[in-house]
Amino acid sequence: MIRVAVVEDMTVLREALVAVLGSVPDIQVTAALSRGDQVAALVQQAPPEVLLLDVELPGRDGLTVAADLRTTAPRTRILMLSVLDRPGVVHQALAAGVAGFLPKGVSMDRLLDAIRRVHAGESVFPPGLLSTALRRGQNPLTPRETLVLRLMADGDSAKEVSRRLGLVAGTVQNHMTRVLHKLGARNKVEAIRLATDNGWLTG
Repeated sequence: MIRVAVVEDMTVLREALVAVLGSVPDIQVTAALSRGDQVAALVQQAPPEVLLLDVELPGRDGLTVAADLRTTAPRTRILMLSVLDRPGVVHQALAAGVAGFLPKGVSMDRLLDAIRRVHAGESVFPPGLLSTALRRGQNPLTPRETLVLRLMADGDSAKEVSRRLGLVAGTVQNHMTRVLHKLGARNKVEAIRLATDNGWLTG
């Protein structure tokens, strides 16, 4: 039996996964959580062999959870299942040490195959997405530059960003100038599009 825990904040999807996985003879669902900050307690009490983990979660995002588990629960193999199947997100997942990454649109047969392969010690990534993630590399922006661009992508003006982060307006403008240079973007809109397409604004 493969002990599997599911961490997914969408109730309908979480319950569907639990129902289907629970009907498979060689899989035992040991836990179903809705928040990322619930995972630490789970792995301390009853670590699963495979953790089916979403990227976007309340409390603690899946990428941070995965990175933490590399140290706290190294024997738990992580399979990420997310709508954020972008090269930048996959690159972050690789850096966090996950064993597999699949889009949420995957078939149940493919998901079951991935769980078994991950449990057996294999890595499971869509080939095209993996090669693109490796080719594009990691986010070239600093954490502060990423945060400034993320806030602007959410609709904040430069003035609002400076107020929220406690920065003077000139500093925010300097951050944006470096962002445009690093991404080779002509303006803020293009920078947001490039960063979003690569998954660098996730987290």
